[in-house]
Amino acid sequence: MSSLHSLLPTAARGLVSSCRSALRPGPLASVVSTFQQTRWASKASSKRVKSQGYKSNKDKLNVKGKKGLKKEFTQHNLKDMEQFALCDAMRYIRAFEVGRQPTVSKYELHIRLKTKRDGPVIRNMLRLPHSISTESRIAVICPPGSRQEKEARDAGAVLVGEQEVFDAVKGGNIPFDRCIAHPDSMEALSRAGLGRFLGPRGLMPSAKMGTVVEDVASRVEMLRGGTTYRERAAVIRLPIGQLGFSPEQLRDNMRIALEQIKKDAAAMNDRIVKEIYEVVLSSTNGPGFSLNGEFKSDKTPDTTGMHGP
Repeated sequence: MSSLHSLLPTAARGLVSSCRSALRPGPLASVVSTFQQTRWASKASSKRVKSQGYKSNKDKLNVKGKKGLKKEFTQHNLKDMEQFALCDAMRYIRAFEVGRQPTVSKYELHIRLKTKRDGPVIRNMLRLPHSISTESRIAVICPPGSRQEKEARDAGAVLVGEQEVFDAVKGGNIPFDRCIAHPDSMEALSRAGLGRFLGPRGLMPSAKMGTVVEDVASRVEMLRGGTTYRERAAVIRLPIGQLGFSPEQLRDNMRIALEQIKKDAAAMNDRIVKEIYEVVLSSTNGPGFSLNGEFKSDKTPDTTGMHGP
């Protein structure tokens, strides 16, 4: 081999020497070793990320960023917002709802709370002085032949009993908007397995929502003329009146609702502080108007035309 190398021209010998040096195992081995170490480190990092419940390093970074969230929900500065008296807000909302049935479109109240995140929420039921709807269809699950069954029928329940309700629900026929149960029928309700039918519709009786009660007759009467509400993301939304209500009727309903929500907040743990921060009035198809707490303003016209549809 050395004799053959000596016979090559000078330029060819230089080219062979450069190729031979490039194929030496030392530098190539170090490059391969570095590449393998980098790949192994990447795999180990991915395993750690997956073992901690993250899908990727990007998700891990996003979760770290959530630690910077504020403990309380962010609220707008009301001083920078235009607010309206109740009569003025009603007048604008009725203009947006022109041509719609006053018994179909509803006034809606949005109560924004100043509260902490991830804490207990307000949920309750109330009966308003001016009923929004008396056409609610209510089913009552109670022992057949009992006193509660007779009282529930007299109160206006459309479906009463145990097996009658179970058969109707399992058959796909749910002719009611609310469902309440007597404590004595909870075991039968559990055995019937109606949770998969009523749960997704929000109709499953629950003690927390006040739909598992001893006095089913009074609860039927309240549900027919009352309303339920629940806090979500520091806001309580509930229908507060029909579009044909007068300003005085809407004011009475709002007063009762706000007083009840204040009681609900005060009944919580002393370490849990919830305060009403803003009250917004809107409608089914109209925008929301932030209220300033006044009934009328200096620019409010005569409200006699707002009585009735």
